[in-house]
Parts: sequence; structure tokens; C-alpha cells
Amino acid sequence: AKEQWGDLTDDDLDRIEGNRDQLAGRIQERYGIAKEEAERQVDDWSRSLT
Repeated sequence: AKEQWGDLTDDDLDRIEGNRDQLAGRIQERYGIAKEEAERQVDDWSRSLT
């Protein structure tokens, strides 16, 4: 996640603890994007891991 979204801090990642919704919410906050866009990015990223 840190490689994909460099603006996320280690503290952000600790708080997220693998929770997809929290990750999308934090991305939305950090990057100022819509909730749907943040969720799409998380979905795309998670698919790329498999």
C-alpha cells in the first residue's frame, strides 16, 4: 500500500490494519478524491496483488 500511495504514513497504515474501507477512507482524505474513486483504486490495487 505504501508503494501505491506514498502519501500514506506508517501511522495511517497502522490504523488501517488491513481494513479495506479504512484504507479507502484514508486515501480519500490524503488525496482529496471521491469515495468511489478511492474504492476503485483499492480494488484495482488488491486485484494486482493476486
